[in-house]
Amino acid sequence: MANSWATLGVDLHLEPAGSSGLRRGLTDALRDAVRTGRLTPGTRLPSSRSLAADLGIARNTVAEAYADLVAEGWLTARQGSGTRVAERAVVPSSGAAPRRREPGPPAYSLIPGTPDLASFPRTEWLKAARRALATAPFDALGYGDPHGRPELRTALAGYLARARGVRTDPDTIVITAGFSHALRILGTLLRARGVRAVAVESYGLDVHWGLLRNAGLATPALPYDRLGTDPGPLSDEGAVLLTPAHQFPMGTPLHPDRRTAVVEWARRTGGLVLEDDYDGEFRYDRQPVGALQGLDPDRVVYLGTASKSLAPGLRLGWMVLPPSLLEEAIAAKGHIDTCGVLDQLTLAEFLVSGAYDRHVRSSRLRYRRRRDALAAAVADRAPEVTVTGIAAGLHAVLRLPPGTEQSVIQAATWQGLALHGLAFHRHPEAVAEPLDALVVGYGTPPDSAWAGALEALCRVLP
Repeated sequence: MANSWATLGVDLHLEPAGSSGLRRGLTDALRDAVRTGRLTPGTRLPSSRSLAADLGIARNTVAEAYADLVAEGWLTARQGSGTRVAERAVVPSSGAAPRRREPGPPAYSLIPGTPDLASFPRTEWLKAARRALATAPFDALGYGDPHGRPELRTALAGYLARARGVRTDPDTIVITAGFSHALRILGTLLRARGVRAVAVESYGLDVHWGLLRNAGLATPALPYDRLGTDPGPLSDEGAVLLTPAHQFPMGTPLHPDRRTAVVEWARRTGGLVLEDDYDGEFRYDRQPVGALQGLDPDRVVYLGTASKSLAPGLRLGWMVLPPSLLEEAIAAKGHIDTCGVLDQLTLAEFLVSGAYDRHVRSSRLRYRRRRDALAAAVADRAPEVTVTGIAAGLHAVLRLPPGTEQSVIQAATWQGLALHGLAFHRHPEAVAEPLDALVVGYGTPPDSAWAGALEALCRVLP
């Protein structure tokens, strides 16, 4: 059966043109396709017979055009390999705008907010999961109580009292799918109570401010100075969101006088303090400061997660609520448990067995060594840069010479280093002196990448 255009070879769109004949027109069209990059190096061209049939011209014309371009170096022809576009640089046409060079994907990340995920205790977690599944009651696999599993709430009550100074019992704990889920619940609850504004810190995470605004709440910013967030301007706001143990991102604890002052404000006005215990377990130079909630469990909502101590992918968090808020929070969360039951049971077993404490202590040692290495490298390589904040958490703030933050961030991008400046975390209405600084998440890289990430950082520092 005769071959048709639809079945021969591979498709190649060409429009031979010009007054000097088909051969010259075809040669020019092929050369232009290669020069402009439309035919990329290594592309196999149709056989001379196929292309001739497609274009409706003589096979010899195509063969001669191919031969001319092979002689010029635009094409290659080898027995058994056919005719291909030669490996050579693509020259853009004179009318095309030059392409702007873009940086490649980052090789290293020092973005704060994530622990070293490679250190997740897989073996111990798997053991806890097997024990939890083997002993789980049948009703645990149902729709569940929106409070969360009682096994986890009981284990958390004991751990939080012992390690963080939280005053609670299992009945006042509600399990959530992380901090953002808890904040959505609280935003709904506060708006239903008639609250119109939740005060926030001048530096923090825009995603949290956004969640509150999505609930219909204003987010005025409180002043920040060397003593931390200043609660003095608080008046008729219904609540305030704070990171008192280790302010994110500035890295300082809330001054004791201000801890007392914010609780007194809540008592006097009936407001609530939403305590984000951001990486509160990780203090390296002394005993971690206790939870603010311990000063007044009736006015402080304590919020914690496993995101920094284990992994954010677990989507496990908890609220310790004043008894007066419990039913409203449950109603805002919904009528069934929306958090994975098996992971809840596994975390409960992980806590009760002591594996959680062992993992936190091991992580504390690893992150302390990284922070010490960061401080030493900065002091040696960039003496004009200062590491600030307490020895705690998974990040440090590096104070830069004035006016250098954006240039350092740009240089980091070209070095293949993902990095945040302090401006990224500044509230639009911040009441604080603008600073040039970097927020370096030294907990983020795996051990295998830490040395490379630190070296890349030092190369971009002024």
